Amino acid sequence: MKYVLSSIVALTCAASVAYAAAHATPMVEAADQDVSNGIVSAEKVVAGENGWLVVHRTDAEMKPGPVIGYAPLRGGENTDVAAILQEAVQPGEMLMLMVHAETGGMKTGVFEYTLGAKEDGPIKPDGKLVMSVVTAQ
Repeated sequence: MKYVLSSIVALTCAASVAYAAAHATPMVEAADQDVSNGIVSAEKVVAGENGWLVVHRTDAEMKPGPVIGYAPLRGGENTDVAAILQEAVQPGEMLMLMVHAETGGMKTGVFEYTLGAKEDGPIKPDGKLVMSVVTAQ
């Protein structure tokens, strides 16, 4: 009985953590940073499910441009998420760090999005992109 009770408690706790991760408010927290090492990072990213932190070029119009990097995300809170940049970024350029889903593609664990596609596309709770814009230093 003791083992059954502790198993029930453990399963309840695990289910509560999974529920909280799936229902956390998605967000990206990042600051302007030096990207001369070829990496851009976010201090914290919250995703409702497994997905991607995607780095888009952007400008003062704040429209997402071409993808120049990405990193995998776990559902829930992720800290110190680093994406390797696939192109050089100069100081003063703006980067949009955005949460994308891991859905609609042909392969799980392979980032398949291209600008405007539906595969592994951006999440839009309440119709709004989940992102943060940083300026390269």
